[in-house]
Amino acid sequence: MDTTLQDPVIGQLLDGRYRVDARIAVGGMATVYRAMDTRLDRVLALKVMHPALATDASFVERFIREAKSVARLAHPNIVAVFDQGAQGAYVYLAMEYVAGCTLRDVLRERGALRPRAALDIMEPVLAALGAAHRAGLVHRDMKPENVLIGDDGRVKVADFGLVRAVGTATETTGSLLGTVSYLAPEQIEHGTADTRADVYACGVVLYEMLTGGRPHTGSTAAQVIHQHLNQDVPAPSAAVPGLPVELDDLVAAATARDPGVRPRDAVLLLAEARTCRDALSEEQLDASPPQARGEEHDAADDRTSVIPRALPAGQGTTHHTSRLEMPVPAPRRTGPGRLRLFGGSPRRATAAVLAAVLLVLGVGTGVWYINSGQFTRVPSLLGQSQETAEQRLRDAGLDVRRVDRAYSDTAARGMVMSSDPGSGERIRGNDSVRLVVSRGPETVDVPGLRGVALGEARRDLKEAGLAAGTVTREFSGDVARGAVVRTVPGAGTERRSGSAVALVVSKGSPIAVPDVSGLSVDEATAVLEEAGLRAEARPGRVHSSEVAGDVSEQSPAEGAEAAEGDVVELTVSKGPRMLDVPDVTGKDVDEARSTLEEAGFEVEVDRPFLSFSDTVEKQSVEGGGQAAEGSTITIRTRGL
Repeated sequence: MDTTLQDPVIGQLLDGRYRVDARIAVGGMATVYRAMDTRLDRVLALKVMHPALATDASFVERFIREAKSVARLAHPNIVAVFDQGAQGAYVYLAMEYVAGCTLRDVLRERGALRPRAALDIMEPVLAALGAAHRAGLVHRDMKPENVLIGDDGRVKVADFGLVRAVGTATETTGSLLGTVSYLAPEQIEHGTADTRADVYACGVVLYEMLTGGRPHTGSTAAQVIHQHLNQDVPAPSAAVPGLPVELDDLVAAATARDPGVRPRDAVLLLAEARTCRDALSEEQLDASPPQARGEEHDAADDRTSVIPRALPAGQGTTHHTSRLEMPVPAPRRTGPGRLRLFGGSPRRATAAVLAAVLLVLGVGTGVWYINSGQFTRVPSLLGQSQETAEQRLRDAGLDVRRVDRAYSDTAARGMVMSSDPGSGERIRGNDSVRLVVSRGPETVDVPGLRGVALGEARRDLKEAGLAAGTVTREFSGDVARGAVVRTVPGAGTERRSGSAVALVVSKGSPIAVPDVSGLSVDEATAVLEEAGLRAEARPGRVHSSEVAGDVSEQSPAEGAEAAEGDVVELTVSKGPRMLDVPDVTGKDVDEARSTLEEAGFEVEVDRPFLSFSDTVEKQSVEGGGQAAEGSTITIRTRGL
C-alpha cells in the first residue's frame, strides 16, 4: 500500500509557490518531499517539520537555524538552501534536489567499498565540512544518511539541522542529539562538540566504507556509548586483512578518543586523506574487500564505479570502452555462382573493403584526437604540497609553467592554493600549469613608534598593515605628553596582517598637586595654573570651618601626581554653620559644659580669683543668640 496517498502534505501548494509532489524520506524532525517551484519552474526538495514539533519553539528555532547556517555556505558539496517559510502548521525549508541515493543506500547494497571509492566519497565530504568549519559552523550529525550521491556522481553533505556556531555551548537536555554510532566521546560525556566531533564522525564513516560495518556495535545504545568512551576504534585492516597501514593510520587519527590528538578540523583531515591516497599504489586503491557485494559487474567498470552515473537516454547500461564493428557489405552477384564487388576480382573487393575500414578508423581517430585525444584534465591539486602537486602534474604528462606564492589565512604554508588552469579543467596533454602556493598568513613587523605622536602612530600602523588597538596613558619623564611610550606587543614583533596593536601614550612628567585649601578660589586657581594644572570649582557649596568663599576641599588631594593640564576640582566653603546658643546661666559648670558641647560648641571656663562657686554667672554669647558651629563659648562663674 502506498502510504504517500495518506500524507496530507502531498498535493498542497505551500505559500502559493511550492507544489508538493511526492515524499522522499522521513526523519526524526521532518519529512522531505519532492516539490515543484511553480514560480521558477524547477524541481526542489522541501523539508517540512513534523506538525507535532512545530509547536515547540526550540525545535522551530533549530529548524530555522539550519536554513540560516547553510545559506551562509556556498560550496558545491553542500546541499543548498533556497528558502525558508511557514504556512499554518507546516514549517519548511526549500532546498536543492539531488537525484540519486545516500551513502547508506550504497553501503547497504555494496557492503565494503574499495579504498579508491571510499576516498572518492570522503574527500568531497571533508571539503564540504572544511568550508563549514572555516565559516565557524559544526555539523554535529555526520553519518552516511546525510551524504547524498547524485546520479551524476556528485557528492553532497545534507542536513545541517544540528549545526552550532563554533565555540558556543552545545549542551543537550535529557537526550543526545545525533546518531549514537557516530558521536564523539566528548559529545557523549560532556554534551559539547566542536569541529573535532565532525572529524571523529568522518573517521567512523570512513571505517564503515572500508569494512562494511560500524566499529562499535551492541544490542542497546548504552553498549555502543560504553565502547565509544572506553575503546579505540579498531584498525580497518583487522576486519579487512590486507588494507594498507596508511588507511589504518588515517582512521586512527580521525577517531582518537582524545579530541586534542585529532586534526582540529575537516580541512586538515582532508589534507591527510590526500596524503594517504598519494602513498597508495593503484593495486592497493583498487583492491576489492571480501565484504564487498555486487562486485561481479564492477570488473568492467571504472575505478569509482560505486558512484552512480547518469546514462544517456535510451541506454540501460554503461559502456566505458566501445569498439566500432564495421558491418560486412552484403555480396552483390552479377551472375550465378560469381561474387562481383566494385566490378573486379575477389582480391580487389577485399582490398577495397579493407581500405574503407582503415579510412573510417583513421577519420574516427582523427576526430577523436582533435576533440578529446590531445586533451587531458588537470589533476586535483588544491591542498596538496608543492612537491606532491608537481609530481601529480608530471604523472599526468603536464609541466609546471610557474610557481607563484601568495599569502593566505586558510591555506597552510607550502600548500597549493590555486592553479591555472584549475583542477578538473581540460588542457592539452603537453601543456603547462601555473601553481599558486601559500606563504601562510601574511605577517608584518610592529614598527618602532616610541616618541611618535598618537595620530601619526595610528597612521604608521595602518601603513604597516596593522590596526591601532586600545590606548592607555601613563606618566613618562622622557617622552613628551601625547607621544607613544611603547607598543604591546613591542617593536619588531611579528604579527598577522590586520592584527591590533595596543598603544601606551605619555601623560608627560608627573606634577605634585599643591595644597590650596583655605585659599580663595582666585588664589587657588593662580597657584594651580602656575603648577601647570587647571582649577574647576564645584557648582555646589558646603559649610566648613573655612571662611565663606574659600576652598574647603580639593581633588586630587595635596601631593597626588597629576599630568600637565589635568583638572583639580575645588570645593568652595559656605563658611561655618550658625547654631543657636543655649542659655546656661545659673547652671552648674559641668551641666553647662555638657549642654553647650551637645549643641556643637567648644567650652572654656573662666573662674575669678578666689572664686569657689560652680554656678555659671555669665556666658560669652548670650542664650538665644547664634554662634558658628565649633566656635568656643566662654562661661564665667560667680566671684566673691
